[in-house]
Amino acid sequence: MTVSTHARRTRAHVTGAASTAVRPVLEGQRRPARVLATFAEGVYLEVRTDVEPAVIAVITGEATRLPNSVLLATPLPHVTVGDEASVGDRVIDLGPLSLGVRRWWDPSPPLGRVDRDRLAQVAAVLGDPPGAGLAGDGAVELLADSCAKGWLLGVVTAAERLVGLGPGLTPSGDDVLAGLLVALRHLGAAAGTRRAVWLADWLAATVTYDARTRTTPISATLLHCAAKGEASPEVIAVLRGVAGRQALEPALRRLHRLGHTSGADLAQGVTIGVRAVLSLSGGR
Repeated sequence: MTVSTHARRTRAHVTGAASTAVRPVLEGQRRPARVLATFAEGVYLEVRTDVEPAVIAVITGEATRLPNSVLLATPLPHVTVGDEASVGDRVIDLGPLSLGVRRWWDPSPPLGRVDRDRLAQVAAVLGDPPGAGLAGDGAVELLADSCAKGWLLGVVTAAERLVGLGPGLTPSGDDVLAGLLVALRHLGAAAGTRRAVWLADWLAATVTYDARTRTTPISATLLHCAAKGEASPEVIAVLRGVAGRQALEPALRRLHRLGHTSGADLAQGVTIGVRAVLSLSGGR
């Protein structure tokens, strides 16, 4: 992409903080990008790269801090869908703005140890979240039952049905899978349940294999993040609540408020993950 001398001269140079999930793309060579979607509190950029994440969210402090985000302290520039941008060398050029990344945060912090008694206590009170987009769907039920049994074929079959299922930028099926992936990986490691981590590895391989062709670009990127245990602070807070590191109920309420059904769908995936880790660790 060619940027005129006048445009370079009039750019406003600012700094921001980014998720370490987007570090490979941000620190790589400069690549062209385009504006995929715009909102009052964020702009989604699709980068022309084979490396994930291929979609980067440039957000203000009021937006949900997705694991593929770069946080901007100044107002967003006025851009429209289809506008060109560039990403690389730790810089995002977007409209009149040149955003340099100087700080990083971890979207996949470890939980520490979790014992079976705590998982059993939480599993006993966690119910199906209200407002989930796929409540009662047969594929979700198959996913939950197969995860609890450690039945790989059932998990893969259900996941294949759920990828891209539902409307919106992040379909409900993807959100359920993302919540489950993060829960299996984090809680499985925290509880020392290798079977759960093994299941997360296979599930991650299944949902990311052809995600770019089966769901929206934004959702495909978030599935790749979830496959590595990377999630928004709202999801991580719920996992910390499950582990007893903070209050669970307020964290669940904050998660449920995300999007139209996204928060409830993510919570449904986390619930499936909690019950699966408990079951696979020998708990009842």
